[in-house]
Amino acid sequence: MRDIILAGNWKMHKTIEESKEIALCLKEKFTELPLNVILFPPFTALYSISELLKGSNISVGGQNVYFEEKGAFTGEISPVMLKEAGAKYVIAGHSERRNIFNETDELIKKKICSAVENGMDVIFCVGEKLEEREAGRTEEVISKEIRIALDGIPREVLDHIIIAYEPVWAIGTGVAASPDEAAAIHKFIRSILDDMFVRGAGANMSILYGGSIKPENFIEFAILDEIDGGLVGGASLKCEDFYDIGKILVECKKL
Repeated sequence: MRDIILAGNWKMHKTIEESKEIALCLKEKFTELPLNVILFPPFTALYSISELLKGSNISVGGQNVYFEEKGAFTGEISPVMLKEAGAKYVIAGHSERRNIFNETDELIKKKICSAVENGMDVIFCVGEKLEEREAGRTEEVISKEIRIALDGIPREVLDHIIIAYEPVWAIGTGVAASPDEAAAIHKFIRSILDDMFVRGAGANMSILYGGSIKPENFIEFAILDEIDGGLVGGASLKCEDFYDIGKILVECKKL
C-alpha cells in the first residue's frame, strides 16, 4: 500500500509571522482529514512551524539540503541542522535547484544519501523542460535523472524516497500536463525502478504529480491510480486552496 501524500512547497515566500498564520489555519483544517501532509516553509520559519505543528498530522521539511554535515560551506544548511530544526523531509532535485543553481544529478544523489543517512525522507523531483518535451526526449531525460541519482543505492533506501514528477514547463506557468500524460510518466518511472532494483519496486513507490496544481484541476490527477498525491507550489500558499486540494485527494483515494 503506497502512502498518499500532499506536500506544499512555499519556496521563497512568507516571513516567519506569515508562515505561522497559514500553518495555524492548516493545522485546524487538516485535523479532520486522514492525510499525510508535508509543508516546506523557508528555512527561517522551519523551527517555528515545526513547534507549532507538533501533535498534528502535518510534518515539515527543508526545501534544500547540503550533503556535508558541517564545514566551511557558507550559506548552506546541513541535514543535521535541518533535523534538529524539526524537519522530517527534504526536497532534492527540484527543477529550480537544477536550472537556476546548476545542480547536477551527481550532486542530487549525494544530497539524497546524506538526508536518508541522517534519518530524513526525501522528495526527489524529476521532470523535463519544454524544449526536451518538444524534442520527444521526456523519457530519456527522466530516465537519466533517476538512474544517476539512484544508482547503487541499497533497495531499502527506496523506502525513504518519494518521487515527484514535475514537468518543468508546467511549474508556475498555469499549464498542467494532461492527466493521461502524467499517468504515463508515472508508469514509466515505476518501470525504471523495476529495472534498477527488483520487480515490484516501482509499484511500492509513492509518486506525486507537481506543476500548476489547483483545486480546479487536481481531481483529474487525484482519481488516477498511478498518482499518489501532489507536490503543490503556489496553491499551498493559500490555506483554503491547499485544504481544498487535500479534500479532493482524500475523496478520490477513499481515505
